[in-house]
Amino acid sequence: MTVKAILRETDRRIAYRVAAWDPPCARCAMPAVGRAARHGKVWCFSAALMAGLGGRRGRTAAWAGLSAVGVAQVAAGVAVKPLTDRPRPPPRWVPRDIGERPGSSSFPSGHTAAAVAFAAAVGRTWPTMGAACALPAAMVALERVHSGSHYPSDVAAGAVIGLAAARLVHGLPPLRTPPSTGGRGAARTACCLSGLNPGRRAMSA
Repeated sequence: MTVKAILRETDRRIAYRVAAWDPPCARCAMPAVGRAARHGKVWCFSAALMAGLGGRRGRTAAWAGLSAVGVAQVAAGVAVKPLTDRPRPPPRWVPRDIGERPGSSSFPSGHTAAAVAFAAAVGRTWPTMGAACALPAAMVALERVHSGSHYPSDVAAGAVIGLAAARLVHGLPPLRTPPSTGGRGAARTACCLSGLNPGRRAMSA
């Protein structure tokens, strides 16, 4: 068996075991995590809190985080997914109702790319908040495999894209939030620019 075949089989085995993991705590927590990550709601909410309560540093962190999410979504959903045609994990692996799944390629995970991009970009501006955002980002990554939507390699690729997006955003000229918009206004503006308006349909991930 080649190394590539071994890695593919390991990827499938891990995906199967995580998707089949079904204790009561996971049945309650994982769907909630998935709903929070859908349409970027959790990142918009976090950005609004930081922008509203964190002063200038909070506004800068919120703007950077949501800008990185926008870059990550474009990279994962527009640039990479169309180039791959990887099927999602088999629904029979998930011993519970998972509802309708995205019809796009499984590779990479756009939700994970957005989660990691937000946490990493915020962390570069406000390390304490970046560390706080790392936990929900990790939960989103786990949920994508647990829900049967992705393989671990999809999630890993999404994380790499998210880190690259955060680095790219911080490599650009300093981001400035319009002083007249205030904290929540700045976060709302960044949400719109990054395509994370919860009222709009987000790209499938």
